[in-house]
Amino acid sequence: MIEIPHGTRVFGIQLPIQAQSNTYAAGWERAAGAAGLARVAQAADDAGFFYVGVCDHVAIPDELIPAMGTFWSDCIATLSWLAPQTTRVNLLSHVYILPYRHPVIAAKAFSTLDFLSGGRAICGVGAGHVVREFELLDADYEHRGGDLAKKVPLLVKALEDEEVADGFGARPRPAQTPRPPVWIAGSSPAAIRRAGRLADGWLPQGPSDDAMVQLLEDTREKAGRAHLAMAIGHITPFLYVGTPGWDVGEATISGSPEEIAEKVLAGTPRRANQIQVRFKSRTPEEQCDQMAAFGADVAPLIEKM
Repeated sequence: MIEIPHGTRVFGIQLPIQAQSNTYAAGWERAAGAAGLARVAQAADDAGFFYVGVCDHVAIPDELIPAMGTFWSDCIATLSWLAPQTTRVNLLSHVYILPYRHPVIAAKAFSTLDFLSGGRAICGVGAGHVVREFELLDADYEHRGGDLAKKVPLLVKALEDEEVADGFGARPRPAQTPRPPVWIAGSSPAAIRRAGRLADGWLPQGPSDDAMVQLLEDTREKAGRAHLAMAIGHITPFLYVGTPGWDVGEATISGSPEEIAEKVLAGTPRRANQIQVRFKSRTPEEQCDQMAAFGADVAPLIEKM
């Protein structure tokens, strides 16, 4: 099973282009297409990123289109397409909305992805948040948290065992032993507790802090899981490696590798070992250059805990 080496931090990225929210997508993403998506994923592969992440929405209701747009390529199909475009980087669903699916269907998708990618799948799952998307898919919005908690153990069983239900077998099996890791997303106390009780990792939906990590650790202790490896996440502000010659916004961290590393670590919980980064860029080329610069010059300064 994919684990973060003890005493180290890893870094990953939620891919641009795949999800083109009107709130945060850069202008160049609209025209980048499949070739641009592959290029950015390959840049992550070359720069030593631990994972590339792909979002999950099925359809966006009209009232949310001004903020969210409608371009959200299918999560598992996109990750499967990226598998042969890359060689080392892990393939994370960030995040797959498990309440929309039967856990055996989800296990089939992730088992196949892991088999085809040679053991690089990470199953990031979450409860979802778009009410009318739940209604469209005949899913239960009100009880989505409990539904997720009920389905995660069933997903884990179907990933681990060829007998995915009484009297039913399913292959191909995952390449990882005993299965790909399951990371649970969410920043609410309920979501953090779910991750502590049930998951191999926690994906916050924004920056994390020491209080959130402490709640996670306390929950793991109560559940008898404190001895198990755990991916503990954090999301940084936007970054720009170097001195930008254009307006990247006041909230963007920029400067020398040393300055960026210092600011990133100052805002990262001490026990977080998985840092998701994001970059300001104007072109696919600038995006890839930023990722390469981060991997070469900044990452070595933050990898050791």
